[in-house]
Formats: sequence, structure tokens, C-alpha cells
Amino acid sequence: MYYNQYERHNMSNMHTVRLPEELTQRLAILARATKRTKSYFIREALERTIEDLEDAYLAETAYEEFLKSGEEPIPLEEVERRLGLAD
Repeated sequence: MYYNQYERHNMSNMHTVRLPEELTQRLAILARATKRTKSYFIREALERTIEDLEDAYLAETAYEEFLKSGEEPIPLEEVERRLGLAD
């Protein structure tokens, strides 16, 4: 596994999550097979995906704000030209 920069932090926060039965079974099988806790894999899954989720929600918010602003969109070709990327 990769280096986990958060591993040293206190793990005292507890959350309750309801999981579908199939996911619960898969998690239990994985935990038994690897001799790791289910909490370990739940934490791993969150750490691997939370940044993508944050980015997606921030992008969605920025897009909604842009739509509300009434600004005119700039075509990709124009952006490329302004940045000196046009062919």
C-alpha cells in the first residue's frame, strides 16, 4: 500500500455508515482474507476517493455560479489562442 500521511493522527472519530448487504459481505471477505479490519478498508476507500469527490463538488459549485453570473462563455478555440496554444 502507499504511504498514508494521515496514519499518525488520532483515530478517535467514529461514524456510523449503513452499507448494502452485498458490500458488507465483500468487505468482511476482504478483511478475513487479508487479516485486516473492516475499518481499515473503509478508511482506505475514503482516503482514496475523497479528493475526487471534493473536486467534483467544487467544480459543480463553480459551474453553477458561472451560470448565475450571466457571463458569456469563452469558446475553447479562443482560450487556446489567448494562451498561445492554437495550431
